[in-house]
Amino acid sequence: MSTPKSIRVAFKGSLGRFELDAAFTVPAIGVTGLFGPSGCGKTTVLRAIAGLKHFAKGYCCVDGDVWQDGSSFQPTYQRSIGYVFQEASLFPHLNVRRNLLYGARGTAPSAPTEATRLNDVVELLGLGALLDRSPRNLSGGERQRVAIGRALLSQPKLLLMDEPLSALDRQTKDEILPFLERLLARLSLPAIYVSHEMTEIERLADHLILMQGGRVLATGPLNELQSDPLLPLAGARNAAVSLDAVVESCQPKYGLAMMRVEDARFMVPTSACSVGERHRLRITAGDVSLAREAPGTSTILNVVPAQILSATQVGEYEMVAVLGLRFDGAGARLLSRVTRRSWDHLELAEGMRVYAQVKSVALAPASLHVVGSM
Repeated sequence: MSTPKSIRVAFKGSLGRFELDAAFTVPAIGVTGLFGPSGCGKTTVLRAIAGLKHFAKGYCCVDGDVWQDGSSFQPTYQRSIGYVFQEASLFPHLNVRRNLLYGARGTAPSAPTEATRLNDVVELLGLGALLDRSPRNLSGGERQRVAIGRALLSQPKLLLMDEPLSALDRQTKDEILPFLERLLARLSLPAIYVSHEMTEIERLADHLILMQGGRVLATGPLNELQSDPLLPLAGARNAAVSLDAVVESCQPKYGLAMMRVEDARFMVPTSACSVGERHRLRITAGDVSLAREAPGTSTILNVVPAQILSATQVGEYEMVAVLGLRFDGAGARLLSRVTRRSWDHLELAEGMRVYAQVKSVALAPASLHVVGSM
């Protein structure tokens, strides 16, 4: 049986030639990213959780509520879920307000608390100016925001999101992501977010399920799996780590903020900030260089002591090192991607104390891409 405040899933079966054998346990709090290449079984797992796909060998328990086991199977309508598909699929004959209220199982608020929930969702998703519009007069991003709001107003126990941005172009994705961030940060509702784009997962998720070929490779906190040298994420060309940080001070004159990550501090470019704010940072492996001795004065502002915890050769001419911040290596993890020549020339090795020079830091809520050079 599952313990409270957890989501426990195990599904096994065949779909034609495709074999699924996926099992995981994740917290029933925050956002869990379900990540892997196309065709690895992500959507199949999500549909099985929703009860849209029935595997005879299956188990699904959400926060102590068993939806499927060896002797029982709750149909979809009995499962307290909100499901957001790749396509918005709004009712074309209903305006935005009535589409939203369909999720609340009514055509109008029947109580002040229900009205408050509607108002909260409208505010969080920026739908106030759209309530009287027909779906045909909405952009793709607006339609998807309405679909998300409709799912939330059903008051689910679990929110399932199946690549909700995949049908949108890059500009529209960048427009809708801030709404998703604000929404998922404000709600206590657990969510499983499926995507094959790591940049979305890095920006939204706290936990990660990594899938490949119908199986779960690993499950755990996002930053731990990102920096695990035994997993494919660390060796990817766009490998990065996500770090949760708190603003310690602001320098509006220079458009910078000092942010603390455990015992380390980073200067981060940002147009506005407030002391005490929490943000997520993204640091790519290619933006972290290594030095054996403390560097002199340079334009690189972020230089932090670290220890090389492990090193893996990637391809023929590059190395990826996993760093632990602080000289004892006990701090947060970073990745560094350097040439094999530099590695050999500096005689770098596991266990060595180094200085990590972080050339660029991204403030994830501001952009999916690295912001500024430091």
